[in-house]
Amino acid sequence: MTLFIEQCLNGLQFGLLLFLLAAGLTLVFGIMDLVNLAHGSLYMIGAYFAATFSALTGSFLLGAVLALIATLVVGMVVEVVAMRRLYGRDHLDHVLGTFGLILFFNELVRLVWGPAGLALPLPGWLQQPIEIVPGVQYSAYRLSIIVVSLIVAGGLYVLVMRTRIGMLIRAGASNREMVGALGVNIQLLYTLVFGLGAALAGLAGLMQAPILTVQIGMGENILILAFVITVIGGIGSIRGALVAALFVGFIDTLGRAFFPDLLRMVLPSAAASTAAPALSSMLIYLLMAIVLIVKPEGLFSAGQR
Repeated sequence: MTLFIEQCLNGLQFGLLLFLLAAGLTLVFGIMDLVNLAHGSLYMIGAYFAATFSALTGSFLLGAVLALIATLVVGMVVEVVAMRRLYGRDHLDHVLGTFGLILFFNELVRLVWGPAGLALPLPGWLQQPIEIVPGVQYSAYRLSIIVVSLIVAGGLYVLVMRTRIGMLIRAGASNREMVGALGVNIQLLYTLVFGLGAALAGLAGLMQAPILTVQIGMGENILILAFVITVIGGIGSIRGALVAALFVGFIDTLGRAFFPDLLRMVLPSAAASTAAPALSSMLIYLLMAIVLIVKPEGLFSAGQR
């Protein structure tokens, strides 16, 4: 039972981390109709910024704040310099253009930080376990990821559903041409949305950095899951991204934790250990296939954000 509770918390933490990455992706995709393969590169940049600023300032929290601001600025610059050339073009052009940005960011990181990975050490107070329930302790840092992600999810809901900027974002997702005809500066709106998406990706990257090594290409594998979440939840839907990310987080984490023991009942130990991660991944894509068959627009359509 203790293991099950811990793995459920790990699934919640991983799902909310995926939500941060997928929320920015679904906003950009839903509003700007832009397929951004370089979203994972912004995740990587956020992690590198956090490692650098934390080392320079000697403070994990200050380094995280500076990294978040820096990633926001990088995202807005990328939108102005590169992404504006892709609006209105075919999705194949988006894929080719943003794939080029992946190569650019990878080489830029190699030139600035070198090919070796970086570590982002945690302060002592985040390394201590916390007793969740009697007899069950959980990492203070992983718990902080859950709390921060829930706060960000609530903030996104308020921003999108309760503010004037959110009204423009929702209107832009529904009818970009009409919003522009009403006098809204659509280019500025796109820059703000892309910067917000970059900041969310950077936040996910800097929070994942202490758990994994900060290295070149670290955002490329997790980007696949972010696209899966976007498809399952519904393009342009923040609520859908949250629900889908939690589904994916729990399936992946619980599958990797418990499938090896189940498979050992019918397979040799080595084969079970190898097959369990693959089976967990298969279940995620099976869920996506079922959703696409039953509800091709995703769990929540753009109108059910």
